[in-house]
Amino acid sequence: MKTDFQLQDALNRRIFLRNSAAAVGTAALAQLQGATSFPNYAPKAKRIIYLFQSGAPSQMDLFDPKPQMAAQRAKDLPESIRQGQRLTTMTSGQKSFPVAPSMFKFAKHGKSGMELSELIPNISGVSDEICLIRSMFTEAINHDPAITFCQTGSQLAGRPSIGSWLSYGLGSMNRDLPAYVVMTSFGTGRRDDQPLYDRLWGSGFLPTHHAGVRFRNSGDPVLYLSNPSGVDRPMRRQMLDELAALNEKDHQAFGDPETATRIAQYEMAFRMQTSVPDLVDTKNEPQHILDMYGPDVTKPGTYAANCLLARRLAERDVRCIQLFHMGWDHHGGLPNAIKGQCRDTDQATAALIKDLKQRGLLDDTLIVWGGEFGRTIYSQGTLTETNYGRDHHPRCYSLFLAGAGVKKGHIHGETDDYSYNIVRDGVHVHDLNATIMHLLGINHERLNYKFQGLDMRLTGIAGNVVKSILA
Repeated sequence: MKTDFQLQDALNRRIFLRNSAAAVGTAALAQLQGATSFPNYAPKAKRIIYLFQSGAPSQMDLFDPKPQMAAQRAKDLPESIRQGQRLTTMTSGQKSFPVAPSMFKFAKHGKSGMELSELIPNISGVSDEICLIRSMFTEAINHDPAITFCQTGSQLAGRPSIGSWLSYGLGSMNRDLPAYVVMTSFGTGRRDDQPLYDRLWGSGFLPTHHAGVRFRNSGDPVLYLSNPSGVDRPMRRQMLDELAALNEKDHQAFGDPETATRIAQYEMAFRMQTSVPDLVDTKNEPQHILDMYGPDVTKPGTYAANCLLARRLAERDVRCIQLFHMGWDHHGGLPNAIKGQCRDTDQATAALIKDLKQRGLLDDTLIVWGGEFGRTIYSQGTLTETNYGRDHHPRCYSLFLAGAGVKKGHIHGETDDYSYNIVRDGVHVHDLNATIMHLLGINHERLNYKFQGLDMRLTGIAGNVVKSILA
């Protein structure tokens, strides 16, 4: 039995919430509509397709040629290069750090003469469309905090993802689809690679309807998209109307913003019952388009199939489309493993760029391709004539952008002879995120959200727009 004090306390809270419901409801409505003062200026891009390569691709095997390393093969990494930088526990106990030059050939491509690896012939074929950054760097040395940092601007879990920030700041351009859609795929290079967590596309402290909606790899793209047996669309509509009325009463009584979010999300789910089946139905895609994406395009859940869906989502004006492809964590057996990863991603990535361009969508779509950090020039474990592995390396790595607002056929930044340290024009993760937001019309210093008494933002108190890569 409750005491008189407990009953009075409950009554006081109820009266307070009821009296403030109007104010809270107004705030909730504002949150559902997003931060309506954005964009700050005319954006170059209307949408972003972020091709995240989870596990950290090896930059010196793909994008950052170091031919001079052939003469250093199997020699110990000089201390003048390492400079006492921290190592992971996976290699810190090695007695030596033998230099492992890339086994793969590089060649110049396009009018720009961009040097790229033989592993990515299709991306090389669109080199005049891409802006390659060879001087990315980050703060985390292990996967989970590093991926979390790339996606949320913090190594600690719980912050909103970049797609959630964009949804909050810019809102949706299509009322029948989410503003932020996520797809995942498993790489053939390493099937037991690092897992991905839903919080990587979560909304953190932002209203939950800004979280990414993940499309599944098999079955209905979204759970419960199909009505259960015996329930037709009019019956579902009636059920949602009655549920909305109950939720609205709850919202009027307590003013919880999440109740308003719940109402909106139920309505979105109802509309997606029509919009999503049309989206994922690719039977009318011309054969030459399917061939361009490669043989895996007809296999749901593959990177190629997800790239084609990304183009279809872009056509439907989804604001943020994110593909996570796992399998890049090559501590051992890198030469064979990276071939598998490139077979997964090379053709489909290039096809997406070409497909968007031929439809006039590349002009207002920003594409980002990259992982969470780089790999070491030295071999993890034994170095042989045909095999090597590489450890994590946050000090420098490569990433490329294409499309709206970025320079074409352009290389930014430079690393030393060992691809171990940046020697020119470093780009921090916060700088990249600030630049992405700039291209979408957002001043990253102005998109804030009050949480626990602080004005929070994706880039924290750091981040500078990399103006030299802007077209």
